[in-house]
Amino acid sequence: MQEMNSSRFDSILKRGVTEIISEVELVKLMKSGRTLNLKQGFDPSAPDIHLGHVVGLRKLRQLQELGHKVILIVGDWTARIGDPSGQSATRPMLSQGEIEFNAQTYLEQFFRVVDKNKTEVRWQSEWFDKFTLDEVIKLTSKFTVAQILAREDFNNRYRSGNPISLTEMLYPLLQAYDSVVIHADVEFGGIDQKFNCLLGRELQQFMGQPPQQVFFVPLLVGTDGTMKMSKSLGNYIGITEPPREIYGKVMSIPDSLIVDYFELVTDVPDAEITEFKEQLNSRTVNPMLLKKRLAHEIVKQFHGASSATEAEAHFTRVFQKRKTPEEIFECFFPSIYTETGLCQVDIAPTLIKEGIIKSNGALKRLLSQNAVSLDGNRINSNIIDAHHGSILKIGKRNFVKISLK
Repeated sequence: MQEMNSSRFDSILKRGVTEIISEVELVKLMKSGRTLNLKQGFDPSAPDIHLGHVVGLRKLRQLQELGHKVILIVGDWTARIGDPSGQSATRPMLSQGEIEFNAQTYLEQFFRVVDKNKTEVRWQSEWFDKFTLDEVIKLTSKFTVAQILAREDFNNRYRSGNPISLTEMLYPLLQAYDSVVIHADVEFGGIDQKFNCLLGRELQQFMGQPPQQVFFVPLLVGTDGTMKMSKSLGNYIGITEPPREIYGKVMSIPDSLIVDYFELVTDVPDAEITEFKEQLNSRTVNPMLLKKRLAHEIVKQFHGASSATEAEAHFTRVFQKRKTPEEIFECFFPSIYTETGLCQVDIAPTLIKEGIIKSNGALKRLLSQNAVSLDGNRINSNIIDAHHGSILKIGKRNFVKISLK
């Protein structure tokens, strides 16, 4: 185990931390000289890791650097539960194929943050596929319905008369059992996982194990500025997205999130962040300058310094100077020649086929929001008159060159 200097120790315990239960016991464990099992679980309810996941993963990496062992649990079994009532947009019921696909993206992306050589990846199906009815009954006997209904989301749904399936009520028990299987010393999670993590502490004691300490990190608010970052809500910044896309999304966050993002997902020193906060409060700095620094730091973290510099130059050219990008994706659109010398084009089928938009409905929303233009002019229909080489701009960051066939 490596020795910890006091400033580094304080940073690990204070920066990007909401609550530690119990901090006194955690400090004792960290100073014991023993290699600790650090647990964090992920439900593969959607593909890819985003910056919201990175908050906890960065904290795990810091502790790995002190010699501790990270155990990442892929919740392939609990992902099958989802929310059968359909009340939760972030917990859909998934097929086995969807779970395996999503989980594979997680496995490929975990190690962009944590050290692969100091990490063990476990799948819940290792133990739950072998679970017998006898073991399920023994597990449920440890807790009461009142305890489970104390969880805020269950309690709210119960009080409002919305259905809660028995299957869902098993979810926190299964997550708690994960801690027993791997003999977790510390569990990491967002503050919204407090109930489940504390249940793990209780179950470990029932099973004769020392209770895990729990390390809660803040929930990173998404690009919409209101809800926690989520793939399901569409307000996320994926760590494998192209550098320009990451840079542009960071530049779109509200000014009120600048300091939080610096604290939670960058290595910018605390002293600088304090200065940023003071400058924003006193209005002595243009928030865009700080966001450009933030966007550069985040892109650099996942794609390297040169990609960050290129993404910044692209943003300056296209969005600040309002110039057309030098490189534009070219699409071939079927067309009908008209008497005007232009060609009539239905842009929807090709844009959907190329993955530029998700659906006809999504395109209609963009058109109604005046978010689509042709050669600099706003359009309100998917049927357009265009010529070979016309430029479509869709939303804030997508440009398409039209080639006719």
